[in-house]
Amino acid sequence: MPHIAIWSLLLLVPAFIRIPHHSEADFTDLPAGFFLSVNLSSITLFYLNAFFLYPRFMNRRYWAFYLLSILAILGAFYGIKLMLIARLFPAIPIDANTKRFAFFSAFPFILASIIYRIVIDNISREKKLKEIQANQLLTELKFLRSQVSPHFLFNVLTNLVSLARTGSDQLEPSLIRLADLMRYMLYDSGEKKVTIAGELQYLKSYIQLQELRFGDEVTIVTTFETDEAGERMLIEPMLLIPFVENAFKHGVGWIERPAISITIRLADGVLDLMLQNRFNEQEQSKDARSGIGLTNVRSRLDLLYPGKHTLALQKINDTYSVHLKIDLT
Repeated sequence: MPHIAIWSLLLLVPAFIRIPHHSEADFTDLPAGFFLSVNLSSITLFYLNAFFLYPRFMNRRYWAFYLLSILAILGAFYGIKLMLIARLFPAIPIDANTKRFAFFSAFPFILASIIYRIVIDNISREKKLKEIQANQLLTELKFLRSQVSPHFLFNVLTNLVSLARTGSDQLEPSLIRLADLMRYMLYDSGEKKVTIAGELQYLKSYIQLQELRFGDEVTIVTTFETDEAGERMLIEPMLLIPFVENAFKHGVGWIERPAISITIRLADGVLDLMLQNRFNEQEQSKDARSGIGLTNVRSRLDLLYPGKHTLALQKINDTYSVHLKIDLT
């Protein structure tokens, strides 16, 4: 459509503009057919260069051939125009001004076709680059997601092994809770996004699993507060679990009076997670794999919410704290 509009405007120009008299060649009352034939030939030259010559031959290998081709075509079009003027408009003398008009009238179209081709090529390159970046992002996110499940299952199964060894009667309900978690991981978290409500229910199930395991040995305080948007607002699945998982992994064990506090609030489209747990620095330093989950979640946050999240991790005395804010709007 833009092409049709531009060419239609160009072809209608002679109907509104009178060409002034400059020399012995009188261009004052040229017939419309003359301008129509000249412009149609120039438009043909525009498309010939923009879609055939320039994209095929304007490169390091064929640039000389391209320039020669342009000169040859300009010469051919120049001859054709003079022939048309002589045969169709015999009243117009073939003098120097007529020849200059016939020759140089094609140059603006050649220049416009080169600019057009450069712009189109740049737009195409940017589009392909964005597609490549989007595919790379999707691939990286899939890889990061694939890391979450094995890392999560490793820690949960380790916890269940300890229940089995002690013959705890909490093993069966823990396995049932694990089945619920795996159902979420297999079916719900496969989506690109999940609702805040669904993600928080997953976190609650995980915390309940830990409560079954530790009983009264660990003080666990949770606060989950969401507005109505929690049922429809979406978030990357399994994005928050690494923080909760690390709290249980490093907040129990060789720690006196272990305590874990988890607060998650959603208000005005902003998700706010605050988490605290006591830790043993010496015990934590022994685990070479302790940073896998946090490294993973940092990468996912940077990829999915660039400029729309803040993450603060602090160690003060024997307390480790996490404060994460994500703008989901």
